[in-house]
Amino acid sequence: MAAVFEFHLVTYRRVWRGSAMSSFVLPLLTMLGFGLGVGAYVDGGVDGTPYLDWMVPGLIASTAMQVAVFESTWPVLSSFSWARTYEGQAATPVRLDDILGGNLLFVAFRALTSIVAFLLVALAFGVLHSPWALAVLPIGALLAFAIAAPTFAYSASVSSDSYLALLFRFVVIPMSLFAGVFFPVESLPVGLRWLAYASPLWHGVDLSRAATLGVAPQWSVTGHLAYLSVWAVVGYLLARQRFAKRLVV
Repeated sequence: MAAVFEFHLVTYRRVWRGSAMSSFVLPLLTMLGFGLGVGAYVDGGVDGTPYLDWMVPGLIASTAMQVAVFESTWPVLSSFSWARTYEGQAATPVRLDDILGGNLLFVAFRALTSIVAFLLVALAFGVLHSPWALAVLPIGALLAFAIAAPTFAYSASVSSDSYLALLFRFVVIPMSLFAGVFFPVESLPVGLRWLAYASPLWHGVDLSRAATLGVAPQWSVTGHLAYLSVWAVVGYLLARQRFAKRLVV
């Protein structure tokens, strides 16, 4: 697993500059546009918390999710169908779990680097109100794993990148908009509210918001972590099954 993780790190070392700038610029522009621009029209903030302070932890969790999905879609499909990287790795002594686990570790690493950049920008804006804000790092890593694992299974099951566009249109974008990142889930109709609660992103958002604001989450911490862990474990098992079907003769 370590060898596969190292392979992805070496590959990323050649292209990291392209993502480093966006890791800082996008959080900055987002906080200026949504936090200060839109937030100026939100009188009293949300439950007495300034809108920018309330929104930032949601954006951090959403960033972890988006990085996880991106790294788990086209790169995975490419490694099966175009570059055939997985076939090359399978021809070496590394095991199936090494290939899958090493890649998932790299996805978690990418999510963590993006979260660190976002935290630094948030610190500069003075919207972190508790030392527990550092807890968003393990929270983001778990959320990224919970999102990436089932997405790996999906990407390993499709034959065209058209299916990946459908995933973004009908799953990723709605989840980003309605999982409590930009407004409280309680504002939604009851039916949509429970769909938001079922999404792993909402659990990551609630935990991150509690950590940065220094308040108790809406659900128990144990319940959130258990729910995300279930997504991660079940997703990993599904992904392993799909990888085995495509790589093991």
